[in-house]
Amino acid sequence: NEKKEFLVCTNEASLLYIASLGCIEMNPWSSRMQSPENPDWCIIDLDPDKNTFEQVTKAARVTKQILDAIDVPAYPKTSGSTGLHIYIPLGAKYTYPDSREFARRIVKLVHDEIPSFTSIERKTANRDGKMYLDFLQNRSQATLAAPYSVRPKPFAPVSMPLLWDEVKKGLKIKDHSLRNAIPRLKE
Repeated sequence: NEKKEFLVCTNEASLLYIASLGCIEMNPWSSRMQSPENPDWCIIDLDPDKNTFEQVTKAARVTKQILDAIDVPAYPKTSGSTGLHIYIPLGAKYTYPDSREFARRIVKLVHDEIPSFTSIERKTANRDGKMYLDFLQNRSQATLAAPYSVRPKPFAPVSMPLLWDEVKKGLKIKDHSLRNAIPRLKE
């Protein structure tokens, strides 16, 4: 194993240091320094290919229905790019392999419900343009855009936490950008 060093942001000064390096988006692990092998979150990444965003929101709602049926809380956010992320709190009680297996089982159920436009195939060539229900983000050192992180894309979209009633037809990535993120946070 190659030894790597990672910046741990613990205060305003370290956050300003990251910003001065020119980092636009923040991509943290799902675990903390105190428990690096035990994630705080299980994450399901709804990653569209040739899908409409309405199909992405449909997949998110199906995921929520499945999680609701087993009384598991979950929180959606836009990726700030093309899809949605669903965060399931784990409280560092489980390992990354546990988290990955749980997410795999959930996305398998989601795919069984809406197979016409979703895929659990890792290889892009095997997906036939379908949305990838990604459960493999649940591994040590994997990162996703943090909530409220600005993405380096046209219109400066923000990876925005959502309420479930906002995950519906008409939602767009462009709805949440650097221009309107601060007023939303204040609200």
